[in-house]
Amino acid sequence: MLQDSLTIRYYQRLTDAMVELWRRGNRYEDIRQYMDGYIACLHHTGALEVYKIHRLEEEVFRFLRDPSNFEIAYPQTQTQTETDFYY
Repeated sequence: MLQDSLTIRYYQRLTDAMVELWRRGNRYEDIRQYMDGYIACLHHTGALEVYKIHRLEEEVFRFLRDPSNFEIAYPQTQTQTETDFYY
């Protein structure tokens, strides 16, 4: 579990971007490459300590492997009947 606030912020940004890529029709491999690039940038910029980046990578990879994170949730529409109206 991530505990550092900056690491959590990077996790949220990365996973949100991954879901958006999925919604736009990108394949799993494209999302994986995006994730790898993001992690590589964190290494090169020194934005986080190395052990935090490794922990972030583990958590993001776990997120990527879970298919429920990429399901499209359709809102259920409800229809009103005449009995729903109050006169």
